[in-house]
Amino acid sequence: MKISFDNADKVNGLMTLTVEAEDYKEKVEKKLKEYRKKANVPGFRPGMVPMGLIKRQYGTAVKVDIINQILGQEIYKYVNDNKIKMLGEPMPSEKQVPQDLEGDGPFEFIFDIAVAPDFTITLSDKDKVTYYDIKADDQLVDSQIDMLASRSGHYEKVEDYDESQRDMLKGDLRQLDADGNTLEGGITVADAVLMPQYIKVEDQKKLFDGAHLGDIITFNPKKAYPESDAEVAALLKLKKEEVADLTSDFSYQITEISRFVKSEINQALFDQVYGEGVVNSEEEFRSKVRENIKGQLQAEADFQFLTDVRKYTEEKVGELTFPEELLKRVMKNNNKDKDEKFVDEHFDASIKELKWHLIKEQLVAATEVKIDDEEVKATAKELARAQFAQYGMNDVPDDYLDNYAQDILKNREQIDGIVDRTIDRKLTVALKNVVKLDVKEVTLEEFRKAGKE
Repeated sequence: MKISFDNADKVNGLMTLTVEAEDYKEKVEKKLKEYRKKANVPGFRPGMVPMGLIKRQYGTAVKVDIINQILGQEIYKYVNDNKIKMLGEPMPSEKQVPQDLEGDGPFEFIFDIAVAPDFTITLSDKDKVTYYDIKADDQLVDSQIDMLASRSGHYEKVEDYDESQRDMLKGDLRQLDADGNTLEGGITVADAVLMPQYIKVEDQKKLFDGAHLGDIITFNPKKAYPESDAEVAALLKLKKEEVADLTSDFSYQITEISRFVKSEINQALFDQVYGEGVVNSEEEFRSKVRENIKGQLQAEADFQFLTDVRKYTEEKVGELTFPEELLKRVMKNNNKDKDEKFVDEHFDASIKELKWHLIKEQLVAATEVKIDDEEVKATAKELARAQFAQYGMNDVPDDYLDNYAQDILKNREQIDGIVDRTIDRKLTVALKNVVKLDVKEVTLEEFRKAGKE
């Protein structure tokens, strides 16, 4: 097989492959013999079908299939052997002319190859990048403890409604007629739950001020939620379309008032958050909370550091020339279910991500970052731990986390993201030891403000 590669402008490659009969003939013969063994043709015993008949029926299709396999193998072998940084997949060239595959060849196939721009990025201690040291101050600790106490809180029954306490009411709703009497055959809802503080209209909300257990309050659901038929429907246990023209007032007899009470900062809370006996005093609790916050803040700081490295290296590399028209074809080919507008709207962002991908490849190689299966699993486990922590579950057993992580890794759609996350984490650690860190101690508020600039 003859292969030539023209890359005059360095980014738009043209690969020509000439396939001769000797390149495919033996493989085609072998495949046809396999077909002959399995062919079921009336009038012939299995394995005894004349080869001429097999060739007439399957010869061209088998040849096309074998040639396609050879083309794929040879293209990628040539790319690898010649260290060509191919972007995306080879695309059939517009210069391709039809080939008569009924004959023996030779056949000429031409492919457009998108080639990555040639550049080099290196970092050293002469490169300075900001690193934010976020303080786990008392305010953050207090806020976290308040959140943990809220998650572990409970409702208590009270006699009087207090909006400031975010009380929850339960009561019986009855539709009223024009005279304010219960409408016969009207809408009724037993044990309807209502939180007046979420009522959108002030004069309707005020109707519940100072309410007591057993009180009967007249209000109008449609006036209370004028912009949300969904909320009215949910309250009245109806379909959204059934409340579209509803104008009636309703009586609401309060049968229960519940007030949310945060958990006390005591041993029961310590045990619930961190496991029995792990923390035995408020001082230890605050210390443990601060430790957890520091871990979360460092993860945020590391993420921002890598973001700043990206910005710094992109500026250091400068503008790169990409084979844009060819990459648009590749993008369209990879999104056949989308229209031309999709490519136009997403192409610039795709090029920006591609530039960072190429930069990151060099940084990973320079820092000799490598990952293994155990590190990928550890990342999945951390992801699982973070998901449980969002629901206040900080003491999930390791074996449960392991099983959850295994389930995450079974999802093919998530694996690439977890691998990237593992690489990013190791790359961040490595780069912190390569560049000069401009360490800035900041509060969380200052850090988030800086991240938006």
